[in-house]
Amino acid sequence: MAKVLIIGGGIIGLSSAYYLQKVGHEVTVIDKGDMTDNCSYGNAGMIVPSHFIPLATPGMVAQGIRWMFNSKSPFYVRPSLNPQLISWGLQFLKKANNAHVEHSAVPLTELSLLSKKLYEDLSKEPGFDFDLVEKGILMFYKTEKAGEEEAHMAEKGRELGLDMAVLSPAECKALQPNLELDVLGAVHYRCDAHLSPNKLMAALLAYLKKVGVKLITNKEVTKIETTNGKVSRVLSHNEEFTADEYIIATGSWSPAVGKLLGLNIVLMPGKGYSFNVKDEKQTMQIPALLAEARVAITPMNGGLRYGGTMELDKINSRINMNRVKGIVESVPKYFPDLKPTVPAEKDIWFGFRPSSADGLPYIGRSSKYNNVTVATGHGMMGLSLGAATGLLTSEIISGKPTSISVEAFAPERK
Repeated sequence: MAKVLIIGGGIIGLSSAYYLQKVGHEVTVIDKGDMTDNCSYGNAGMIVPSHFIPLATPGMVAQGIRWMFNSKSPFYVRPSLNPQLISWGLQFLKKANNAHVEHSAVPLTELSLLSKKLYEDLSKEPGFDFDLVEKGILMFYKTEKAGEEEAHMAEKGRELGLDMAVLSPAECKALQPNLELDVLGAVHYRCDAHLSPNKLMAALLAYLKKVGVKLITNKEVTKIETTNGKVSRVLSHNEEFTADEYIIATGSWSPAVGKLLGLNIVLMPGKGYSFNVKDEKQTMQIPALLAEARVAITPMNGGLRYGGTMELDKINSRINMNRVKGIVESVPKYFPDLKPTVPAEKDIWFGFRPSSADGLPYIGRSSKYNNVTVATGHGMMGLSLGAATGLLTSEIISGKPTSISVEAFAPERK
């Protein structure tokens, strides 16, 4: 068995640690923060086999350009001469075609279904109560155009073996009786589920501590040394860490960590926002996605979590209140009796989704170093794909056949 050092303590890093220790590896996780407030905590908690369409699609280019001129829009690219953004943009344009969408559907579906099964298994383990609910997700739409697009996607989903159904407003109302609706209909992604990310992360941390995984916090990696095609040691200022195998699971910070090794990990941080509102009346029973507004609403911990936006920019601590207002203002257009107010800045969570240019995660060995595995670039689906990525990373390091093919997720794919 190997000594494994995982750089990054988000859902990908902790899931990798979970499955690696299960098969007997000696695992250490190092993180630049305290592992209690990364991107894995503030998301919508959705497990989404329904999301087999990558971000890079033909329509996204034109739509993205239109959205750039609206400060409340759900997607925004901050214009910049940043070389990282330029490289990402060129690759995005190259991949935004129908062939890429078709090529990506099967591997993304396989990865999602594997992850959902693993979460189902994990939820039955002692100490892993993270409120897994399998009622699906409702994708609501207000326009004929969105309805046609969603119906087409549901048809594609069914071809992939996913359980999806197009619903009338009356059928939507029957599923959400406490919720006033102003919609043309919805697609019920019955294949989906949701959970509490905060409880999941807390359960993983508690379990890993209990079984002796070393969790080292507030240590930023500043240097990585290599010898003969292998990483020999990782340094955080004057402190060194050594292992047989190394995993880069640093989310939106992966390009910077990769650069220490001369690896070009092409991704951009996509800032998203969320906030929580109490919901004593239990207005919503099934999570909702708002098709045109690109907003997610999830019943969670006795309230509702509202989330959305994708803002591509350098990592920063700015809160763009117009983006948050865009989320708030979109909700009553679909649900007239849901009227969240704009929260105070201190009550707004934001995090950075590590978004690859082609919309697929990076999972696999580096070709440059034979003891480095990359596990990052999951975009908005880090939580959803976390369990599967952890298992696959464990299988790669253990030299076992992987549960599904990881060819489409190769870190140095073209």
